[in-house]
Amino acid sequence: MPDSSAIIRQLKAADRREVGVYLPYYDEKLRKYLPPSISLYKEKSLEGARKIDGGEDIPFVASWSVSSLPADPTHCRVQFDGNADLSYAVTLPNYEFVRYLIEVLQNFGRNHIIDFSQDFYKKLLHIA
Repeated sequence: MPDSSAIIRQLKAADRREVGVYLPYYDEKLRKYLPPSISLYKEKSLEGARKIDGGEDIPFVASWSVSSLPADPTHCRVQFDGNADLSYAVTLPNYEFVRYLIEVLQNFGRNHIIDFSQDFYKKLLHIA
């Protein structure tokens, strides 16, 4: 799998028509992140590391299905540390998953770390 940091740095903005169908799902402050987030979504996978307070980061590979409609379901699978026993899956609407990818890009912009948000992991692990 290609280096996810390089992929994120080289993301091109998604087509205006692709972005347009997602606009109603986001407030103004998140809309500016839609073009690269939709491009990342179309990559179908991402490698990163889950930040663990006081411990070593745990590498992960996330992969997901892609559809063009915001309300369609996305099935996302995350495998931690290359261990099949540490695989988790969640299905959620595309627009919700793209919001998590927006958070990935925001986090990468601030910290140069590829990781999902705490809220995503709660959904993935069926907590809350």
